[in-house]
Amino acid sequence: MTRLFNDPAAFADEALEGFTAAHRRWVRPVTGGVVRATATPAGQVAVVIGGGSGHYPAFSGLVGRGLAHGAAVGNVFASPSARQIHSVATAAHAGGGVLLMYGNYAGDVLHFGQAAERLAADGVETRTFAVADDISSAAPEESAKRRGIAGDLPVFKAAAAAAEQGLPLEEVLRVAERAGARTRSFGIAFSGCTLPGADHPLFTVPEARMAVGLGIHGEPGIGEEALPTADEAARLLVDTLLKELPEDVVAPVGQRAAVILNGLGSVKYEELFVVYRRVAALLGDAGVEIVDPEVGELVTSFDMAGVSLTLTWLDDRLEELWRAPADTPAYRKGALDAAEPDLDRASVTAAAQDTAVPAVPVVPVAPVVPAASDASRGAADTVLAALDAVARVVDAHADELGRIDAVAGDGDHGIGMRRGSTAAHRAAADAQRLGAGAGTVLTRAADAWADKAGGTSGALWGTILRSLGTALGDRDAPDAARVAEGVTEASAAVRRLGGAEVGDKTMVDVLVPFADALAAATAEDLPLADAWDRAATTATAAAAGTADLLPRRGRARPHAEKSLGTPDAGAHSLALITRAVHGALLDHH
Repeated sequence: MTRLFNDPAAFADEALEGFTAAHRRWVRPVTGGVVRATATPAGQVAVVIGGGSGHYPAFSGLVGRGLAHGAAVGNVFASPSARQIHSVATAAHAGGGVLLMYGNYAGDVLHFGQAAERLAADGVETRTFAVADDISSAAPEESAKRRGIAGDLPVFKAAAAAAEQGLPLEEVLRVAERAGARTRSFGIAFSGCTLPGADHPLFTVPEARMAVGLGIHGEPGIGEEALPTADEAARLLVDTLLKELPEDVVAPVGQRAAVILNGLGSVKYEELFVVYRRVAALLGDAGVEIVDPEVGELVTSFDMAGVSLTLTWLDDRLEELWRAPADTPAYRKGALDAAEPDLDRASVTAAAQDTAVPAVPVVPVAPVVPAASDASRGAADTVLAALDAVARVVDAHADELGRIDAVAGDGDHGIGMRRGSTAAHRAAADAQRLGAGAGTVLTRAADAWADKAGGTSGALWGTILRSLGTALGDRDAPDAARVAEGVTEASAAVRRLGGAEVGDKTMVDVLVPFADALAAATAEDLPLADAWDRAATTATAAAAGTADLLPRRGRARPHAEKSLGTPDAGAHSLALITRAVHGALLDHH
């Protein structure tokens, strides 16, 4: 378990602060993560990677020459927000475009996709690529649904080495696609991980058993088997991966492979070496030539006791890129010439500190909000009260939401919702004090929720609040019909963004009937509080109904059967929130 922390909510930020302080030779901090401290040649493609904290040395530890140009870092097991990714990519961009790379998880796909849209709007040519190497999480015919685990490293490295050679963006993307198509991973675990501040692991494994088919976010395994010896574990890992070869590899005999035996957090290096000796022998017996193997902690899952094996089947080009030198805080290979520091991009304060010249003091500028009518500012008071009610109900039920989420997911839904709702209320209060209207209060809350929560829920709740803010605006006092229109648009926007529909066992199973019920009630000219009450009752029933569904999307999908009988955590939290908001509407009626 994690023993050394201050405020669990600040753990990821404080860890990143300490990391950058310890590795100034390689990285410098920017809003949302880190970028290289060394200069990038003008016109070179910037490979920007990212994901949640809790996976070190992924992702921040892989920033440096020969590997990533920057890394966006989210909260523990939560994707960074689109705004954080956009910030890091903007800082890393050297004029050759940006390739955003990440593991294939719903939250990462949403946030990196939104960041790519924002970069494109800025005139920065951008492409995205999701690594999907975990063979346990989907069948070969559905490989696009697979999770990204330790296969992140060889795919990131191939693309970054290609960028280092000066290739244009489209060719760097093709290299990533080639490496991804030839990378497979499989993992096992003996105990789950415990998040900072938690008093129990996200999942447990019975005595003398092991979990088989692991992700890297504390999800339980796909199945269980008897606890193996080291040699038996090696055989399971190797045999499982050799059963699924890339389409253009007929047999393992005569093939070359980059091999990674990855520790997931608390399996000691000596144990890994005991397993690897047998892995190497088995691959050799199968006729596989091992190229530059890596044994150690490379993509972890906090303190999970487990290991994974990754094979990247190499051709001449991929082998060249795999062998290429790299120099990062946590991954080094070969030798590189000395690099110049990126002084042009360093902050004035940092340069001043380096030369012992006092920095010019920065006078803070008060944030400005758009002009608003008195009627809209009055409505903003109600919005703030509603967001306060949201934060309070989420805080009261955070542990329950985590337990529900842990049945088939990673157990962090309550933590993420607490971070997001608290940040949203704080941002809304700041805007309201500055005289903002209802629309601006909601959009400021939307950005704060997405930034602090990260993950899928952060992206979706940011979308919900922004849709409502756009509908309400800052000019008039919104009536019940306009609120209903905003909720309807929020429902449509969430479905567009996440791709889920009713029946997939997600928050959409509550959001759609809630929006429909609210629209129907307001069409009958019911006052907003009464209409919301009716819709909230519909939401509560819909959330309970998700217990009978099997998930078709998200991290719970590989564990569908385990979730049967338990409601979806996102659906349940939305139902709780709709009822809490009703209370705020009654108080401000």
